[in-house]
Amino acid sequence: MAEGGARARAKAWAAEIGAARRRAGLLWPGVEHFLERARAQFALWLASEAAPGRLLPWLPVAFGLGIAFYFTAATEPALWAAGPVAALLIAAAVAARARAYGFVLALAGAAVAAGFAIATLRTATIAHPVLAFPVSSVNLSGFVEAREERARSDRIVIRVHAIDQLRRNVVPERVRVAVRKGTAPAVGTYISLKARLTPPLEPLRPGGYDFARDMYFQKIGASGYAYGAIKVLPPPQPIPLRLQFAAFVDKVRTGIDKSIRTVLAGDKGAIASALITGKRDAISEQVNDAMFVSGIGHVLSISGYHMAVVAGIVFFAIRASLALVPALANRRPIKKWAAMGALVAAAFYLVLSGAEIATQRSFIMIAIVLGGVMLDRPALTFRTLTVAALLVMALSPEAVVHPSFQMSFAATLALVAAYQYGIPWRATADSSLQARVALWGGREIAALILASFVAGLATTPYAAFH
Repeated sequence: MAEGGARARAKAWAAEIGAARRRAGLLWPGVEHFLERARAQFALWLASEAAPGRLLPWLPVAFGLGIAFYFTAATEPALWAAGPVAALLIAAAVAARARAYGFVLALAGAAVAAGFAIATLRTATIAHPVLAFPVSSVNLSGFVEAREERARSDRIVIRVHAIDQLRRNVVPERVRVAVRKGTAPAVGTYISLKARLTPPLEPLRPGGYDFARDMYFQKIGASGYAYGAIKVLPPPQPIPLRLQFAAFVDKVRTGIDKSIRTVLAGDKGAIASALITGKRDAISEQVNDAMFVSGIGHVLSISGYHMAVVAGIVFFAIRASLALVPALANRRPIKKWAAMGALVAAAFYLVLSGAEIATQRSFIMIAIVLGGVMLDRPALTFRTLTVAALLVMALSPEAVVHPSFQMSFAATLALVAAYQYGIPWRATADSSLQARVALWGGREIAALILASFVAGLATTPYAAFH
């Protein structure tokens, strides 16, 4: 009896669906035919993309979407729930790998869940105390971990050893304090000072820049400004090795910065130093404003462009030098040697420039490209970009909401697409010498113009949004 009732309900539902489809056809003639064609075209596209593996670049898109879902969550998700859900969907994707549609959908869901879980895990692993309310006139002591010279004042990041008048369980690990111009101690110095501290600032408007989020992922739990003089004291404990290395690097960077600005006075030296050491503090406010208004302010921030220039110059210099020795050029993998040298140069430039977050992401991308060269893999492909994006997002999920990450990968993606699918303006070996020379010059000039246009077009939506 129950089975007969179920069959009757199924027939009724089928009749209703058929009637709805007929009504849609009457209201919108051709809609059913359009939907059928759209379904067939989608199936054809999916098959053509999945066969050569071109669906792989969509994996970081789904992964990043999961991270974006995490950052838009109203409350902090539970780690114990996010991890198992991701593992379950990954297992479902493995089980459905024999089914084309099922595997694609399961893999997309698994990537979204994995992005959500990795962002949750990242937040949990770096959890640290954050100041909950403003405090005034507190005595704090600790090691100077970073210093920054600015136009009107200096700014230091202190790894806190002790803060008076605060309970131990609410003492931040790091605080960022503004001090008087020219009084910032060297990195690695143990100091004591009196300061006013406040919690990290929330966004000033909905969708605005979130200072608190960025400071949280830098493990900075408070910010403020110092009163009076800064006291340099003997450290109560040995200086950590990591801080000793940071102090050595800061000393080298400061020495190079001063040498450059001694030879090149004014903004010329300041800009040259910014491009080499990453220290942008000496650039005048007028020049900064002019560069940002003209749309080239990003040139002062060391990122993928600078990394590519340094690695490219070293790569071609080493390869060209080794090619002058016939015995090496004919018998040894000089291209791989050049890639290794370029990787070492990029790593040195990363350290010398201050190793900011955007520079670290750029180094990861360059390292993957050069690693592909050393493994005899094509350097500029969607797969290389996919691996770089996944690695960057896995190491620092918070990068997804940063303009530098979005614009960098958008520009790179557009350039790789233009490189692979653009017009191959190249001369063949059968062309005459005059044709090859003319085509080479025209092609290179056109490629430069096209690259600038494509990169600008790809980054415009993100620039407009932010």
